[in-house]
Amino acid sequence: MMTQNEKATKFRTLHQGPGVFVIANAWDAGSARILAGLGFAALATSSGASAGVYGRRDGRITRDQALALARAIVEATELPVSADLEKGFGETPEDVAETYRLAAAAGLVGATIEDATGDREKPLYDITEAIERVAAAVQATRALGFPFMLTARAEGFLRGQLDLDDAIKRLQAYEQAGADVLMAPGLPDLAAVEAVCAATSKPFNFMAGIPGKSFSVAALEAAGVRRISLATSLYRAAMNAVVVAAREVLEHGTFGYLNQSPPTPDFSAFMQN
Repeated sequence: MMTQNEKATKFRTLHQGPGVFVIANAWDAGSARILAGLGFAALATSSGASAGVYGRRDGRITRDQALALARAIVEATELPVSADLEKGFGETPEDVAETYRLAAAAGLVGATIEDATGDREKPLYDITEAIERVAAAVQATRALGFPFMLTARAEGFLRGQLDLDDAIKRLQAYEQAGADVLMAPGLPDLAAVEAVCAATSKPFNFMAGIPGKSFSVAALEAAGVRRISLATSLYRAAMNAVVVAAREVLEHGTFGYLNQSPPTPDFSAFMQN
């Protein structure tokens, strides 16, 4: 059984290349085992999928709930796991630091911190405050004794502030504050991806899952991306299949979904006895 330090070392090595890798976003222990069995090298959580597990909308679960789900995913496989911890579940840098200490205690070897406030009137933290929050998370994770990978996210393109120069300025500042990985979800095209990767030196994570703004692995690698995450896309695909099947039963009284070609191999093959 791998130690947390061994998982952390493996995770850091993945970011060092030579090529891009895809980190798959699980939402529970079962999905984690399926994704591990299919051959992904690392797993992540998704705030949207985690909220969905609790029957809530994205951003509406507590730190304890997010970490409990992350722990279940960590314990389901031997893969390194990074968590989507939104803005760090705290209003002060001290609160943020505590979140990442707790994340490590849950078995995680990486996590994200974003600069979105959750306030529609002021969707992003001022850059000075955002840097302080990233720095607090960095300081907490540097004291852990193993190479925890902290990902800093510039959220402007998801929050209606479509300014590429501002996103780059923020990512450069988060890099200077010590973030290990950088991320700017919602970039509009490959040219923007290339611009971000050229302007920063830390590994860049591209978030796939937005229709029309998700590009092939080969194209993203050519643009300079080191890691590709899948956000809530796998969870949405699974839940959409549930809705279609359940509606067939309710609206037509038929069970045609049972005759659809089953996945190969059957998902149950990935489960423990």
